[in-house]
Amino acid sequence: MILKNFLNEIDSIIDRDPAAGSRIGVVFLYPTFHVMCFYKIGNIFWRYNLKFFARMIMHIARIFTGIEIHPAAKIGSNFFMDHGLGIVIGETAEIGQNVTIYQGVTLGGIMPSVESDSQRNQKRHPTIGNNVIIGSGAQILGAIKIGDNARIGANSVVSRNVPPNVTVAGVPAREFARSIKKKPFIAYGISAEDSDPREKTLVNLIKKVESLEKKIKNLENDKKTKK
Repeated sequence: MILKNFLNEIDSIIDRDPAAGSRIGVVFLYPTFHVMCFYKIGNIFWRYNLKFFARMIMHIARIFTGIEIHPAAKIGSNFFMDHGLGIVIGETAEIGQNVTIYQGVTLGGIMPSVESDSQRNQKRHPTIGNNVIIGSGAQILGAIKIGDNARIGANSVVSRNVPPNVTVAGVPAREFARSIKKKPFIAYGISAEDSDPREKTLVNLIKKVESLEKKIKNLENDKKTKK
């Protein structure tokens, strides 16, 4: 069972990264695999209230991988951090299954340095659903929920809940697309097919204006003909 889960984790990385050539390559060359090995040990220490040792293990992991994960975070199976450098995952963050995030992503609090005492032992980091993709540099802040199958565009700042099956992007993040269909994996969060709904509205308005201009010209021509 343990070996099967171990291989599933590796295969899930190969499925989502075209640069991954083999299982042995993932084991020896992928920071996401290394840091998750540290995390699983650190999380066990944390749950047994050996918090100093748990934090030390994850501190060592950060030195070696450039990825910072608090040992108290809750992380589901088949979690993949592509490239991984600069990723920060806070203490009360919760991550579902088959989640993919890219380098520079922060799952953080809103104001951790302001009134810190009142925030201790409180939920202050995001909850990420299953099959979510978070693009590079995105900042997911606060005790918000990101729904299943959601996608977060690169460099977005998200501070509000994101419904399931929705793509958001921007600063602050806004909805770009919504779909109930299961789509294939899209690297970096936004596909070429997704368009801004505001752009669609503007295009429709331009078409209406053009149509009205034609009608006005036709009326003017009719008036001149009658004269």
